[in-house]
Amino acid sequence: MERHRSEQNGRCGQASAGAPGGAVRARLHVGHFGVHSTSQKIERTPLSWEKNFLVGNAVPGRKSGVADGSVPGDENRGGARLVTAAEAPSVVMPGPPAPRRKSGLFPRVGHLPRVVWLLGFASLFNDVSSEAIFPLLPVFLASLGAPMSFLGLIEGSADALASVVKMLAGRLSDRGPRRLMVTGGYLLPAIARAGIALAGGPGQVLAARLLDRTGKGIRSGPRDALLADSVKPTERGRAFGLNRSMDHLGAAIGPLLASGLVALGLSLRWTFAIAAFFGLLAPVLLFVRLKDPRATDPAPAPAQAAAAARTRGGLQKGFAFYLSVCVLFALGNSSDAFLLVRARELGWSPAAIPLLWFFHHLVKSAVAIPGGALSDRHSRAVVVSAGWFAYALTYLGFGFATAGWQILALFVAYALYHGLAEGAERAIIADLAEPGARGRAFGLYHGFVGVAALPAGFGTGWIWDHWGARWALSINAASAAIASLLLFWLAFAGTLRRAK
Repeated sequence: MERHRSEQNGRCGQASAGAPGGAVRARLHVGHFGVHSTSQKIERTPLSWEKNFLVGNAVPGRKSGVADGSVPGDENRGGARLVTAAEAPSVVMPGPPAPRRKSGLFPRVGHLPRVVWLLGFASLFNDVSSEAIFPLLPVFLASLGAPMSFLGLIEGSADALASVVKMLAGRLSDRGPRRLMVTGGYLLPAIARAGIALAGGPGQVLAARLLDRTGKGIRSGPRDALLADSVKPTERGRAFGLNRSMDHLGAAIGPLLASGLVALGLSLRWTFAIAAFFGLLAPVLLFVRLKDPRATDPAPAPAQAAAAARTRGGLQKGFAFYLSVCVLFALGNSSDAFLLVRARELGWSPAAIPLLWFFHHLVKSAVAIPGGALSDRHSRAVVVSAGWFAYALTYLGFGFATAGWQILALFVAYALYHGLAEGAERAIIADLAEPGARGRAFGLYHGFVGVAALPAGFGTGWIWDHWGARWALSINAASAAIASLLLFWLAFAGTLRRAK
């Protein structure tokens, strides 16, 4: 036994002679059966891991197997010995991965690319300008001698034209300069609003509104495609949520700006001119700072590229189903003006209704970012389905409301729909389209939804006149509920079951 130990120590000494600092290289094995080292070979124990390190020389002359680190049976293991804490140097092991930061109620958006913020501020300035003019437009038309039916002609024809332009501009933006299309799409409305300030008759106001809506049609598809291409797929909901949040913030500021200017004694024409100036800030900002980003999607594998080439113009097969469900929902998504009329019926004064509208847009601005970020962490289709169902419940509530305070509570709940659905709806469009076809995809989305809004508004008004507000708003709620259930089915059993 002593001779065997001496031979073992001699071998360790020989091995240490060739190692730096008189040390031998060994392996540390940690498992269920202890910690062992050997200068030759150690079999891995179950659920074990290993790490290379340096072990100092064996010390000869110890009087027992325990003293020199050997254990019973080590003779059959080729000289393996237990490494004591004093002999083994410290081994720095990698720590656990840093815990993932949770977004919380108000997700972080400061890290989003500059493109997202530029388009957000452009939406804010544009909506400040638009919403400062829109509430005063009926009064201005009346001062020009136009009947109220002419207002319906202006808005109906402007929305119809915008829907057609959206489809054409979306397809063109996949091959054309998206940056110039978005900038021009914000420039035309600013010019049109200055034209309204100078208008001398109802016909000139109609021409200006058509030019305004043409600009909206030109920019909508390319703008959303730029947003989708500027961020990772896992942050699209957050990016679209930020854009919608700033859009709603501008819609809340605009009426306050107009009310303040009129209260200071400015005429409607001067109010419109100042509003046009705010609208001009958007194209100037984009022209100076905006750059067209490249798509951030990872490069597809050859098999994925071949599959993408077989899609219809870069649109996945689930796109048509999803767009159909969006149109069904849009048929029940009538103008918010009906909700303001309902508030007036239940006792809200004309002076208080603008404040209600301001509060509604403020809440929508607050919930848009959390709703978009929620769709980045969960199934987007399920999030949109929940938003549509919230819309159905609130419209049902508007129909059966009997007191003014209920209208205030319902407007807060109505903002939940906007927060959950608006950003996620557009993120799904980006998910279902290849990078080179997103302009076309968003053009189709905005175009078909815009066309569906025309019969939705007319049908709601007709039912309201013949059967009352309860029936009109309840039918809208039923259409939204059916669309919500269909989208929920598509998320789990249909073509959107893999969409995040």
